[in-house]
Formats: sequence, structure tokens, C-alpha cells
Amino acid sequence: MSKAYRLVATGLVAVILAGPHTALPQKETPPPFVPGETLTYDVTWSVFPAGQVVAKLTRLEGDSQGAYEVITTARTTGLVDLLFNVRNEFRSTFDPKTLCSRRIWKWINEGARHREMHIVFDPLRRLAIRDERDPTKPHAPSRHEENEIPECVADVITAFYVVRRQPLRVGEPLSVPINDGAKTYDVTIEVQERESIQTPLGTRAAFRVEPKVFGGLYKRKGTMQIWFSDDEQRLPLRIKASVSVGSITGNLKSATAEPVAEAPPE
Repeated sequence: MSKAYRLVATGLVAVILAGPHTALPQKETPPPFVPGETLTYDVTWSVFPAGQVVAKLTRLEGDSQGAYEVITTARTTGLVDLLFNVRNEFRSTFDPKTLCSRRIWKWINEGARHREMHIVFDPLRRLAIRDERDPTKPHAPSRHEENEIPECVADVITAFYVVRRQPLRVGEPLSVPINDGAKTYDVTIEVQERESIQTPLGTRAAFRVEPKVFGGLYKRKGTMQIWFSDDEQRLPLRIKASVSVGSITGNLKSATAEPVAEAPPE
């Protein structure tokens, strides 16, 4: 259960691209998301309530270039919380024009596992700089590593926003470079079907996509499917991971928006 929940928490979370950078492919239209958007998911394991994931998009306070920050939290509830307690928080910063990820902070608390991780994506040196420590061992040295990256990558959170910016067409796969501090994977995302699905937000038309990530980025056996709404918002309506211990699903319960201050002038 621990590995499976960690996988979805990371994907949603916890299974959720300026300057000289090379931008990922994107539409020449206003983005389907703006600062102030909050997405809330109910997570189930098979038929049992398992937890909640919340992703809030904000404008990074004090940033002169108007960077966006996604604050994502994942927590278990009910019986699953008694079996395996999860309290995770990710903070991912990215450029709203190119969608290139700048950095991601992770505070991971999963049962007896506790980690603090900071990954900086340096486009000039083309490096992902990762520092990781165990907060339960304050005197232990942190783990530091640097790995080569392309000029522009997504992280495991901003990848969802990258896909939301793309024109989805059945049979036309997407490729998104994703880095989590180590090797960069050009993740192929298959657009498999357009179908109607029942959601807490009602019946919605959606594109079903499948990222081919388990063999590399997550190193887990299984499959993951995501349903993006077929409208101007491209909301991730459902995220489903089928792994050895069963099916774990996140269903979008609410999508709200709050007014935010205007972006700083360029």
C-alpha cells in the first residue's frame, strides 16, 4: 500500500516552461489556468476512501518575472490513514510563458519515511541540482547531486500544466521532458480516446491519456491514466493508477478560482 499511495501522491501531487530557455510546445492562446485556481481531489483505493490531494496555483510573491507556484498537498484519511499515514507538500515554481520548471521543494512524510528535498533547474549550466535530507536525522549530512538536463524541463507537478496547454487529439502522442532531480525522461503521453465520464462535477467529455512513465520516472510496474476535460480549462478530471495492490483513483471534486493581483509589468 505504501508504494502505491506514494506513486499516486507523486503523480497527483504526491498521482499532479523564460529567457534563453527552449520552450515546450504550447498553444498561441491564453492558458487554461490562471493564478488563484485550486483543484481538490478525493482519492480512493479500490472502493475505500484513501485521502485528499489539493493543488493551488498562485503567483510567486516578490518574483519580478511573475513566476507561478503550485502548492500541492496530499494527506491520507480514514482507515488508510491508520494503516499508512501520509502528509506531503510539494511547492513547484515555473515560468508561466514557457512552462519551464525552475525549482521544486518536497516535504515528504509517509509512515516512517521523512524527507526534505530541493531541486533547482539551472538552464544556463543545464543542471538539475538536488539536495535531500532526512529531518529526523538533523546531524546527518544532506545528499547532494547534480545531473545534466536540457534547457527546459517539467517536474512531476508542472507536467500536468504542460499537458493542459497542449491541443489534445486522439492518436497524436505528446512528448514532455520530465526531471525529478536525476535522469531526464522524454515521457510519451498517448492520447487514447475521447469519452464521456461521470465525475463529481457532472458528466464531462474528456480525453483519456496514458503517460508511459512507470518503467523509468517512477520505477514501478503498472499503468496510469488521466482524463483531461475537453474544454478550454483542460481540467485533470480523473487520475487512475493500476498497480500490484489494486486501483488508486483521484477524482476532481472541485475546481475553484480566487481573484489575484495583476502580474508585474514586463
